[in-house]
Amino acid sequence: MLKQDAMASSQMGSQVSRRAIPIEAPRFQRVDISVLGRYMLSNKTEFPCQVIAMSPGDAVVIAPITGELDERVVIYLDHLGRIEGPISSTIDGGFEMNLIASARKRDKLAAQLTWLANKDELGLAEDRRHDRVVPDIRHSKLVLDDGRQYNCKIVDISLSGAAIDMDVRPTVGTSVTLGRMRGRIVRHFDYGIGVEFISAQQILSVVQQNLDVN
Repeated sequence: MLKQDAMASSQMGSQVSRRAIPIEAPRFQRVDISVLGRYMLSNKTEFPCQVIAMSPGDAVVIAPITGELDERVVIYLDHLGRIEGPISSTIDGGFEMNLIASARKRDKLAAQLTWLANKDELGLAEDRRHDRVVPDIRHSKLVLDDGRQYNCKIVDISLSGAAIDMDVRPTVGTSVTLGRMRGRIVRHFDYGIGVEFISAQQILSVVQQNLDVN
């Protein structure tokens, strides 16, 4: 009798144990978008790309070169800025990647993705005065009024300003020269700073030419 009770108890415990194991659900829900950008593989080569679906935790990227599984990729996207993470799988014409980001960055991405997914349907206006694009010239020089100079990488540009990827973050309001354009620092990002030009440019090609300090 005791043996039968022990067996029954063991079977019940096994059933409870099996029921207690939850089925892991996806942490984030992807939204369909169409955002252009450029990506850099671990060997520092860069290519144009398009993100067609994204969540705060991963992205589906259309790209000419797929890279290797688990290879770390850095992408600079229109509207969204910089994202990065390892390649999780390859697909026809591109790859999927997991995003490495802080909780704050993921919250910001969630808000940006919601806006991108709904702006056309709801007629939402662009939240910046000018459209932003990823420039052909990505590397430039930032010079402060006191003479300090920093090599920097341009995330995106518009007629009125630029987002810059750099480790140093001078105080907001600091006057600077980016390439050959005067401006001031107006915000800090997770990955760098935002600069507003003193005088808005007329065409983006002029902005790109003025980024080149050579």
